[in-house]
Amino acid sequence: MTSVVTSETRFVRSGDVDIAYQVVGQGERDIVVGIGWVSHLELLWELPETVHFLRRLQSCGRLILHDARGTGLSDRPARPATIDDLAEDLVAVLDAVGSERAVILGWVDKAAGAIALAARHPERVEALVLGEALATTVARDDHPEGLDPAVIENLAAAVEQGSWGTGALLPAIAPSVAHDPRVAAWWRRWERMSATPNMAAGMLRTLLDLDVRALLPAVTAPTLVLHRSENMLVPSAAVRRLAHDLPDGRLVELPGADLAAFFGDTDALLDEVEEFLTGTRTGADAGRAVLTMLVTDVVGSTALAAELGDHRWNELLDFHHREVRAALARHGGSEIDTAGDGFLAVFALPSRALACAREARERLAAGGLTIRAGLHSAEVVHLGAGVRGLGVHVAARVAASAGPGEIRATGTVADLVAGARAEFEELGEATLSGVPGLCRLTRLVDARGDA
Repeated sequence: MTSVVTSETRFVRSGDVDIAYQVVGQGERDIVVGIGWVSHLELLWELPETVHFLRRLQSCGRLILHDARGTGLSDRPARPATIDDLAEDLVAVLDAVGSERAVILGWVDKAAGAIALAARHPERVEALVLGEALATTVARDDHPEGLDPAVIENLAAAVEQGSWGTGALLPAIAPSVAHDPRVAAWWRRWERMSATPNMAAGMLRTLLDLDVRALLPAVTAPTLVLHRSENMLVPSAAVRRLAHDLPDGRLVELPGADLAAFFGDTDALLDEVEEFLTGTRTGADAGRAVLTMLVTDVVGSTALAAELGDHRWNELLDFHHREVRAALARHGGSEIDTAGDGFLAVFALPSRALACAREARERLAAGGLTIRAGLHSAEVVHLGAGVRGLGVHVAARVAASAGPGEIRATGTVADLVAGARAEFEELGEATLSGVPGLCRLTRLVDARGDA
């Protein structure tokens, strides 16, 4: 997959309103992304979950992201946008980026804007991908399925009365991550920077007026309708009704309760999008790789810092960083994170990780520093310049279990480097904090030259 590089945010005039947009990557098709309710273009790139969502989409084409009027970096008029506004704003963005025809992806109210665009400008729409979408957002006499107006009003009132910016709405919108402090902190900032309480409440209340039923017969573009079946806000029956009433609609229901597309099992959702657009399901693996993680830290660093004082300790840390980085460069390691006196690095080959650990230990010992190191090989997910996965935690726990000067490795690493002029002592199986099951541990006892 081509690495994601975000473009600078730019603006286009739609009527008398400025719309913020970004263009990311390139590809054989254009994909316009409309985040439901509120959004903020630049904050989308500050959370690993949202970045992963966008990376997966980028594997299918050139991304065109925008903040709808009233939210994010776009103008904030006195009134919330209508579906006509949303459709014309999409035309303005398409014209600004030179896109004659695009896939339009929209969630909730942005799905209504995408339907309006497809009905009124069919020549501009290659396909639609709609999430948690309804033909009419509240029940009508001839359409008994819809949102509960009392629920929407309660949410709007909570926004107006002090809940906005506190994260109080996160459990309703993304219950799978509601108790993650990292996500909750990002979400609070997302709310504050995406809209004022007044505008956010007004945009919620406009949901009660959306009705695109009359437009559906004119939507000729093939349409994928996605719904998570345990979602407590959007009734399954209403989403099914929309998919049925679209001339070329296809419904896919998935397990999960998150309304926000970029939380929960996004890979399952994006597998469906990728297959719909390209006919294949390869993107979920594009950011994955089997790597060897090396984690190191200085033994007794707290006591040593207290003994030496700040000035001398900082000099010693500079020496530590310089020597570890020299070893990484020599053996082809990629530095992922540096936390004080520790390193996380990844290697394509376990033999190189092992050789690097040995060299770093010897270089630092010459300067009076003793380290411990842990190695583990596993499948991980690339997230920008970082990596994520259980394997990273295993390597950290293995390093924490090592004694002064020890290089410990999981049995996976020991087996992979068998015959690479390194000998390991079996330490048996152990329970590592936060890691399910038992882990086979080994200790490097002899290495006759670099692998």
